[in-house]
Amino acid sequence: MSRIGKKPIPVPKGVTVAVKDGAIEVKGPKGTVTQGIPPGVRFAQDGDQLTASLERDEKALGKFHGLARSLVANAVLGVTEGFKKELDIVGVGYRAELKGKQIHLALGYSHPVVYDVPKGIEVAIEKQTHITVTGV
Repeated sequence: MSRIGKKPIPVPKGVTVAVKDGAIEVKGPKGTVTQGIPPGVRFAQDGDQLTASLERDEKALGKFHGLARSLVANAVLGVTEGFKKELDIVGVGYRAELKGKQIHLALGYSHPVVYDVPKGIEVAIEKQTHITVTGV
């Protein structure tokens, strides 16, 4: 049994959790996340708490117990508060630019580095050297 896996996951008001075959769907004010569950781990909802348990008491399943609990806890956190990461580009001549759904980075190469922004992720560039990435 995993120490992390034993901890119950609090489910805040406004968040609904649906346990399906091999996955958990978490809906909240910021969106919906479907998280896969490793085989051998199951979840049960008791009021405003979600608990993870193992189907069989095998040592090989123990590593998935804590992993599954952490993934679902992060999904609950994502649909309630969301995740935000701020990035600073440091270097002479380095800059970032948002063109539609692509980030164009000038990082000292002879060509710009272009990244497509994934669906569900928002990117804001306040200054040429400061990028804010938010998502569920």
